[in-house]
Amino acid sequence: MVSVNDVPADKFIGKLKEELKAVAEVNPPSWAKFVKSGVHKQRPPEQEDFWHLRSASVLRRLYLDGPIGVEQLRTYFGGRKQFGHAPAHFRKASGNIIRKILMQLEKAGLVEKSQDKKGRLLSSKGRKFLNVIAYRVSKE
Repeated sequence: MVSVNDVPADKFIGKLKEELKAVAEVNPPSWAKFVKSGVHKQRPPEQEDFWHLRSASVLRRLYLDGPIGVEQLRTYFGGRKQFGHAPAHFRKASGNIIRKILMQLEKAGLVEKSQDKKGRLLSSKGRKFLNVIAYRVSKE
């Protein structure tokens, strides 16, 4: 059985992004094209399908890291904020974007809240969904 660990991340996320576009619950809100993905960014994302790309990446992180919360995902998607001549410092990504994506994925049935640990984890439906896509990517 092929898993997410066995396929290249860029190809897997690209294929998962296309599959998530078919899921009715995962849609960008009206404000998504106007906001930055974090304080470390200077402009909003330029990709038209940024919301689905970030959703695919969040699903992959949930698969690899198990029960994970919004703060840990904010740290993962964060980056360096430039201060001109002063040294750059790390800043976390936007929590609202990640939170809304997780809520949409929960509504779709791919993610569920963890009972014993804080955070969210993949449901059995979500794990199967990702494994099927990983299998398709491995065949290409």
